[in-house]
Amino acid sequence: MSSTNPTPEAGPVVFAYDGSELADLAIEKAGQLFGDSHEALVVCVWQPFDLGFVPPSGTHLNAAESPEVKRAAELTAAAGAKRAEAAGFRSQSLAVEASPIWRGIVDVADQHDASVIVIGSHSRGKFAGAVAGSVARAVASNSRRTVLITHRHG
Repeated sequence: MSSTNPTPEAGPVVFAYDGSELADLAIEKAGQLFGDSHEALVVCVWQPFDLGFVPPSGTHLNAAESPEVKRAAELTAAAGAKRAEAAGFRSQSLAVEASPIWRGIVDVADQHDASVIVIGSHSRGKFAGAVAGSVARAVASNSRRTVLITHRHG
């Protein structure tokens, strides 16, 4: 392992991707840490009636219509995979229906024998930046895998 670029040991890097700026930042930071040519799986978890992601601009959804939500999640994951490729990863995208969202992320990582899960932390409240967001915290608490949580600085 290089002293400047930690290398995931086995399996893909799994990105929990919700289309937010922080999810984009997580991909960028992982690209800086891991360098080029690692396998990546960009996963967007969706739930009917509860969008847990930001669809590409211009997309309007009726959350009661599962096929629309699923398709938007697929497009969101694909957009994340393009970002991962730009950051140097060989990537694939995947949209999964799961509740709670953290369980979908952990299950995908387990199914694909991920080396690491990368997720941005959407901290809330007056302690923003000090406390991980609830999904990131749940993934870290419930996964047997290494979890890299990125935070917005500044």
